Amino acid sequence: MMFALKPTQILRRIISASLVSFMSLEVVPTAAFGNPPPASVETKLKVPSTMSYEPFNTNRYLKVPPNFSISVYARIKQARFMAVAPNGDLLVSQPSTGKVLIVRPNGSKDPIISDFVTDLRKPHDIVFHKIGDTTYIYISETHQINRFIYNSGDLIAKNRQIVVIGLPDSSTSELKGSYGHELKNIALDSNHKLYVSIASTCNACLEDTVSYPKRGAIYVYDADGTNQRLFAEGLRNAEGLAFLPGTNDLWVVVNNRDNIAYPFNDSSGNYGKIIPSYVDNHPPEEFTKVRDGGNYGWPFCNPNPDTPTGLNNMPFDLDYQFNADGRVNCNAMDRIDKGIQAHSAPLGLTFLQDTKFPSLYSSGAVTGLHGSWNRQKKTGYKIAYFPWNSTTKSLGEEMDLVNGWLVPETQEVWGRPVDMVVDQQGNLLISDDYSGTIYKLSYNLSSTPSAQVKVYSDPNFAGVSQSFPTSPGVYKANQGDLNIVGNDAISSLSVPQGTVVRVCQHETGGRCREFGAGDYNSVGADLDNRISFIEVNPSVQVKVYSDPNFAGVSQSFPTSPGVYKANQGDLNIVGNDAISSLSVPPGTVVRVCQHEIGGRCREFGAGDYKSVEADLDNRISFIEVK
Repeated sequence: MMFALKPTQILRRIISASLVSFMSLEVVPTAAFGNPPPASVETKLKVPSTMSYEPFNTNRYLKVPPNFSISVYARIKQARFMAVAPNGDLLVSQPSTGKVLIVRPNGSKDPIISDFVTDLRKPHDIVFHKIGDTTYIYISETHQINRFIYNSGDLIAKNRQIVVIGLPDSSTSELKGSYGHELKNIALDSNHKLYVSIASTCNACLEDTVSYPKRGAIYVYDADGTNQRLFAEGLRNAEGLAFLPGTNDLWVVVNNRDNIAYPFNDSSGNYGKIIPSYVDNHPPEEFTKVRDGGNYGWPFCNPNPDTPTGLNNMPFDLDYQFNADGRVNCNAMDRIDKGIQAHSAPLGLTFLQDTKFPSLYSSGAVTGLHGSWNRQKKTGYKIAYFPWNSTTKSLGEEMDLVNGWLVPETQEVWGRPVDMVVDQQGNLLISDDYSGTIYKLSYNLSSTPSAQVKVYSDPNFAGVSQSFPTSPGVYKANQGDLNIVGNDAISSLSVPQGTVVRVCQHETGGRCREFGAGDYNSVGADLDNRISFIEVNPSVQVKVYSDPNFAGVSQSFPTSPGVYKANQGDLNIVGNDAISSLSVPPGTVVRVCQHEIGGRCREFGAGDYKSVEADLDNRISFIEVK
């Protein structure tokens, strides 16, 4: 596949990740190993019990870099763009309700969520900006831009000023209620200039290029909304706008067009046709610096990722639909600095410089890839990180910072990230408009070199070794997490104090065994060179076993209330009619039954039960955790 990493790139990542795993992220300069480690640790999402409704009514996992954890901070339906107030409060736009909400910390309790401003027309982007001694909050609506005077601790918006009016949206008469991308995004520079992205009404069309104001364009104003002028065009749907810190260089991420026709009149016979395999990877989404007076091609010219420069500084192809004859000169267009996999749908854009995010990552940018809708194999659904090279003033190779909202094996989507902001404690807050969630990605300072799980390819702690942090995490061979020691290649391990490690034959279960703190010169003959799954510090769970006395194949279930049925595949690890013993943690009750619809049942309170008794032994198809 054209976007696959080269072997040398893969090797660099493996070496970097393995070296960093032996030391604290905070003490290793970026230059020491190249780029910081990408998402590699599958981590159980921490969810407060008050927020454990769908999709968190079952355990969810996200992959994050080593020494990070991720949790649910708040639940907000269709949460979109965010901004952190000077006092640390969080503002979140909710276009579907016409509101911007304010989210305030509440000690160890759930944050307090209330209305900051209501009765807006699909509010979207939020920017704090100080002019003199006055701090403003700029909030975009589909048809206008507002600003409010903000004083620290304000719980509601005050002193509204409408600074830009007449922006096109679905109410514009010529559009007859149809506007594909009417939400507006904004940014302000240090010269107090306001930039407004007016996205296209369509996938690709000529009407937007001759309208007033132009659509698929960015306009610039004075901060009070005066002196409007066109800044740049040819940007189909620039969602994330951000200035490189310390400069007035505007960067944007752009959602590019869909269903592109094959543009080459070659021997393939595909000229002008919609070919799914071509559409899947063309044209790339865009991450680019925008200059005053620039034109970035849409809808006449499309960036081509298939040249030796790959996704960097891409040349343009003629768009078959609108420029097959080349009447618009694509060589005169401004090239795109960096491409992103087609149809990933980048939305929010945040530079991490001048934030409290961990220093190894603080010279870079993140964008939320909302995910594809028309690709044969789904893509996106993650937070992408781009390191920034301050010498060349360019973006480095894209890597995943957080992924897992798309489950590759099933193609299930349970979340779609939108925007990211860094709070005053250095956590990265991530909005998700699909599950209605604000996540908190946190760096764990407690992860140190002296406390790591270590596995070895040979007995007696010999051969190739690989280390894992003691923070809770899941590592699977089929996702490349055991790429140093190797799949089915573990024979011994060391577990530090206060840590429990569970190893299994297969990524989906099979024979499993748990190891507490200690040095184990053998994992046992039944698991030697057969391990494809490692879980560090598994949470307290209900555990059932296929054999009496807690032996044989095991399967675990969370202690949160839930029902598990064999005929729905919920017992696929231990097996249907294959349970003989179980362990129930404190504060939990488990009910087991012969059949999914009932039959003989029995309840077990907290304790270890070496037998479920003869009348239910190897006859259980239903488990209910209470």
